[in-house]
Amino acid sequence: MIPPGETIGILGGGQLGRMIAIAAAQLGYRCHIFAPEADSIAADVCAQFTCAAYDDHAALARFAAECAVVTYEFENVPVPPGGILGATPLLPHPRALETAQDRLSEKHFVTKLGGTPAPFAPVDDAASLAEAIAAIGAPGILKTRRDGYDGKGQWRIRTPQDAETLDLPATPLIYEGFVTFFAEFSVILCRTAKGDIRFFDSAHNVHDDGILATSTVPAPAPLLDHVPAARALAGKVAEALDYVGVLTLEFFATKDGPVFNEMAPRVHNSGHWTIEGAVTSQFENHVRAICGLPLGDTGLAAKGVAMRNLIGDEAHDWPAILSDPANHLHLYGKAAALPGRKMGHVTRLTLG
Repeated sequence: MIPPGETIGILGGGQLGRMIAIAAAQLGYRCHIFAPEADSIAADVCAQFTCAAYDDHAALARFAAECAVVTYEFENVPVPPGGILGATPLLPHPRALETAQDRLSEKHFVTKLGGTPAPFAPVDDAASLAEAIAAIGAPGILKTRRDGYDGKGQWRIRTPQDAETLDLPATPLIYEGFVTFFAEFSVILCRTAKGDIRFFDSAHNVHDDGILATSTVPAPAPLLDHVPAARALAGKVAEALDYVGVLTLEFFATKDGPVFNEMAPRVHNSGHWTIEGAVTSQFENHVRAICGLPLGDTGLAAKGVAMRNLIGDEAHDWPAILSDPANHLHLYGKAAALPGRKMGHVTRLTLG
C-alpha cells in the first residue's frame, strides 16, 4: 500500500490527469505531471510538473525517482522503455497500453477472449483497402491504427468509389464495417492488484461528429439487457491484462447483442458523471487501486444522472448553466475554445 503523503506520477497533462490529481489530493496524495506541453491544465492543480518529451529518458528517470507509483491519463502515451522508470511501478501495466494503442491488435485480443467487434481488416495501401471493402462491404470507416481519438484519424467510406479518391496517409490503417445499432454504451470497471473488480453503472452515450456529447444513467431498459454480456467481456479483458486501475470498454447495442468498439486503459469521458453521480468516482477509485487501497462503492448517488460535454464556445454559457441548482459545472481551464475541443462538462443530478 502507498500511504497518503506520497507522490503519484501522471503521464499526460490534460483534463483526465487534472481530475485524477484532484481526487488524489482529497486522499492526501501529491501529484507530479509529466507532459511535453508547457500549458498543461493538469499541472495547474499539481505540486510538481516536468515539461519534457516522452522520449527524454533522463527526464523520465528523474520524474519516476520522485514518485511512488506512475499512471497515465490517455492511451497515446508512448510505452516507457524497460528500466527507465526504475523500481517505480507503472499502473495499469504497460501491456494494457500496448494492446490499446493499435486498433488491429486490440480487436484480435478481444476476439480471442470471445468478444465480437465490427468486421475489420488491416489496410496498408490502396490495393488492400479495395480488398477490405470487397470482403466487408461498404459503407465503412477507415481509421488509423494508432493515435486517433474523438473522431480524428477517421474517414467514412460510403461507396467503393469514395476509396478511389482518398489520399491515404503513410501509416498503418484498419477498415471497419458499419454496425447497425440502436444505442452506444460503455462498461467502466476498476480492478485492484488482488483482483477485486467493481463496475460502474453503464451510461447511454450519444456522440456528435465522433465526440461524446452526453452520458446518461440509468440507461434505457433495452440497452441494459446488453450490459451483463459486455461486463463479462470487460472482466475477461481486465483479468487477461492483470489490470490495475480504471478500464473502459465501449460497445454498440445491436439486435444480436453487444458489439465491441474500442477499449481505453484509463479513466474515461463517459464516466465523468461519477464525480457527483456515484458514491465513489472513477477518479478516486483509480487512485485507490494504483495505491493499493480498498475500492469505494460504485453505486449511484442519485436517482438519475446526465452528463453533457461542453464543446468549444458552449463553455461560455457557464452563468446560465449555474442558474440551475441541480447542475454541477466542471471547467478544465483551457485557454482557447477551439471547435471540437472539450472545454468542460456539466452534470445534472435527479434526486427525487
